Amino acid sequence: MKFLRTIGWSVQYVFVRFAIFLYGLIPASKAYALGFGLGRAAYPLFRKRRRIAIDNILRASITGDPKEADRIARHSFGHFAGHICESMKVPLVVTAENWRDHVVLEGDKADGWDLLMEQTDTPMMLLTGHHGAWEAAVTIIPFTRPMVTIARTLNNPIVERFLKAKHFRGNITVIPKSQGFTPGVIKLWLEQKAALTIVMDQHAGARHGVKVDFLGRPAYTHTSPARIHLATKMPIVVGSILRDGLFTYRLVAEPPIRFTPTGDKEKDIEALLIEMNKRLGNLVRRYPEQYLWSHKRWR
Repeated sequence: MKFLRTIGWSVQYVFVRFAIFLYGLIPASKAYALGFGLGRAAYPLFRKRRRIAIDNILRASITGDPKEADRIARHSFGHFAGHICESMKVPLVVTAENWRDHVVLEGDKADGWDLLMEQTDTPMMLLTGHHGAWEAAVTIIPFTRPMVTIARTLNNPIVERFLKAKHFRGNITVIPKSQGFTPGVIKLWLEQKAALTIVMDQHAGARHGVKVDFLGRPAYTHTSPARIHLATKMPIVVGSILRDGLFTYRLVAEPPIRFTPTGDKEKDIEALLIEMNKRLGNLVRRYPEQYLWSHKRWR
């Protein structure tokens, strides 16, 4: 069985390598448009995901018009596929020497992005969601400071090693989701003065999360960011990296969160999660077409 499994992994690896080779023939300037077109074209085929997206948009009160919700959902499908395709080309275009030509900051220098991009002598936590161009951020953020992030590992270790080397470039430490935030991970983050980056709009479930409001509806939210903040006192920035155009990105965020504990740990955790979800929700409401509405955030 082990031999057959290894053969299966090898076949998958060859297929992935061939697919990436073919994709490499596509000009970088056409990557987003290709993905966007494919995503919009495939939109009618994913009936269940389409229904989920439209329902989420309506119940979040982004709009009360089902036709407008359908338009936003279709654009969301296109943006998701487009930004994934473009993110694979970002390392070819955006470099350590020119990244400032591709990134603009929204807001003044006192906001959270000043802490992320300039004040690199302080460890900080970056919380984001399936919003904007989050995959492109994996390439951009390490140009300013080290980055520690959590990612789900693939079942195929051969493909996992290849994609990890291909996608996670620069000073990035990827922690398997199954490992979580161990004391060693926290120590590494603090010592490197890194950006601990977490995609926080994942369904946590009752076992690992607390149910708090997100976009007007209760959603189980992982407590790890709040617990880490209370333990380390390191600032939190909730933000998104939005796509403005061809390899052009805009960083949006509110001022850093520096919470003063009350002494009631569980209430403090809940208060922090409410504030985090509120800030991310505000960003999503401002730019709804770049949010992944089709994923099952509310269960």
